[in-house]
Amino acid sequence: MKMNSVDKQMNRGEFLRDLGMSSAALMAFYCMGTLTACSSKSDDPSPSTGGTGTTPSSGITGNANTGSGAINFKLDLTDSNFSKLKTAGQYVIVGSVIVAKIKNGSVVALSKACTHQGTDVQYRSGQDDMYCPNHGSEFSTTGAVEVGPATSPLTQYKTALSTDGNTLTVTA
Repeated sequence: MKMNSVDKQMNRGEFLRDLGMSSAALMAFYCMGTLTACSSKSDDPSPSTGGTGTTPSSGITGNANTGSGAINFKLDLTDSNFSKLKTAGQYVIVGSVIVAKIKNGSVVALSKACTHQGTDVQYRSGQDDMYCPNHGSEFSTTGAVEVGPATSPLTQYKTALSTDGNTLTVTA
């Protein structure tokens, strides 16, 4: 295997093909996620409109990460980072939680990691569900598995909207 240019980089799929791996073996690696795990480029489709994959630095107080204690945080819905949650069909990811204003107007909060392989789920307003773009698992807005390969539900958290509609509290 010879590379003609210093600038040329070989991706993992090309490397394995050059080693003589069969297409069946490559497909097995791809389905297990090992080909995309080391890639510097993302092959996943973009999240649906209204989502954000990062936790903003303003407009949140409390703990939104399951790894560092119980979920217990407040979102300031007057803050530009979270004001979209006043509109049905919008969602944000806050730490390890996805928060969405669903079709019926209520706000739901679920663990963001797909229970199949941990990919961040996204809210699909058209289907009014949570969707994993990695392998196609679908979850209801209560976290129940609707379509696999995931077999375990997403964790559902309690949400409470203040009487003025400007603060959303999420707790375990």
